[in-house]
Amino acid sequence: MWSSLRNRARALKSELVALYYAARDPRTPWYARLVMLVTLAYAASPIDLIPDFIPVLGYLDDLVLVPAGIALSIRLVPAGVLREARHRAATTPISKRANWVVGTLILLLWLLVLLSLGRYAWARWHRPAAQ
Repeated sequence: MWSSLRNRARALKSELVALYYAARDPRTPWYARLVMLVTLAYAASPIDLIPDFIPVLGYLDDLVLVPAGIALSIRLVPAGVLREARHRAATTPISKRANWVVGTLILLLWLLVLLSLGRYAWARWHRPAAQ
């Protein structure tokens, strides 16, 4: 059982690296990149649709939504691009610099979302009273 889980985890990691390389390929359509970005942001985000402290359901959304996003991303990438990306993932590791760049982009995306929500809330709650 543990070896099966370990093999699946390695395969998932390999697919994520391949998707990273596919996202950097100019032949990958914009909508595939968008799905990859949303999936990665959701996986890395501390914000979940269902909070993790709710028994079973809290982790179920992570176990369903993230693999579904990865599977959809794989389907949206052209076959030739994905084949080349998988080969590159098997032969070339991602540099640590690339990890920092992706992490920074995700952090900036969430910061933009939170600032937009904060600005909206501020404008809504501090609206002058009608006379």
